Amino acid sequence: SCYKYKHKALKQKETWLKNLPSNIKYFHIIGDKKICDNKNIHIDFNENIIYCNSDDDYNSLPSKVITTLEGINELFDYKYIFKTDDDQNLKKSNFFIQFPKLILNKDPISHYGGFSIIINTHISHYYTVHNCLPKDIKLEATTYCNGRFYFLSKNAVENLILKKELIKNRYIEDHAIGYYLDESFKNNMQKFDSRKCFDDYYEFNQG
Repeated sequence: SCYKYKHKALKQKETWLKNLPSNIKYFHIIGDKKICDNKNIHIDFNENIIYCNSDDDYNSLPSKVITTLEGINELFDYKYIFKTDDDQNLKKSNFFIQFPKLILNKDPISHYGGFSIIINTHISHYYTVHNCLPKDIKLEATTYCNGRFYFLSKNAVENLILKKELIKNRYIEDHAIGYYLDESFKNNMQKFDSRKCFDDYYEFNQG
């Protein structure tokens, strides 16, 4: 999330986030270097917000995500991190009950998963959707999961943290996560169509 679109986070808090199972903690991520001081993150447990030591604009999404992942890894005991966007509505009400059971019981383990995208190296046209982006962003060939929803195991998170500075310098967050994650963590990806579980809130896509 971000300061500019806090209304999106509020919409989620008023709807499906209220019904998450008790073993899943959620936070919205906002970039605020001043609040964080020299730490990776500062957590407001009352409002379920993680402030991360990054800028808060769209181009800083890779930095926001990897900085937050490192902060979470330092402070929390967890098995998986689920990442979704602040404009997503949960369509499948029991998703966060059934899906964790699926991956926790999977053998061999899945370290990464979501709606899988395979690309060849090309110049991104995302600037036509987000005009704040540069027009010459190179996206290298890789397999990655769409940012609408993806998950990472603790081991996968720790692997990505090793590439933190590289990820911070990218522009396209979901591609950066998939590109810099070692291929060994993709050997048993849990691929599924997240569009069947999440969709965009209609009003957030207008204007």
